[in-house]
Amino acid sequence: MADQTDDGFIVLTTPHIYGKHEVVKILGIITGITVRTRGMGGMIIANLQAIGGGEITSFTSEVEKARYEAIDRMKEKAKSLGANAVIGMDIETTTMGASDSMIMISATGTAVVLREANAKK
Repeated sequence: MADQTDDGFIVLTTPHIYGKHEVVKILGIITGITVRTRGMGGMIIANLQAIGGGEITSFTSEVEKARYEAIDRMKEKAKSLGANAVIGMDIETTTMGASDSMIMISATGTAVVLREANAKK
């Protein structure tokens, strides 16, 4: 799956480039990480939602924000190396801290330089 942002940066979840692009330079593995926790008020709301069962929306929104933040950090690291794309992106999550009260999300991929496949070398 590919995602091209407004600035032309490409993020791929597969290491294979299909179609009109080819990898011309591999710059290395890069990772963006964020750690999140809910404050006391958020924990109370989440516990009340848990009583009724179903989705705990206060956590869902935090995890979604954290995922975007990790991807953005990964992209910024790639750009700082001169990349215009990340291939083979993977998202990992883990809990940490006392009572697993924090969640860490990391986005890892390979920073590369792509060019159009028909462009002159």
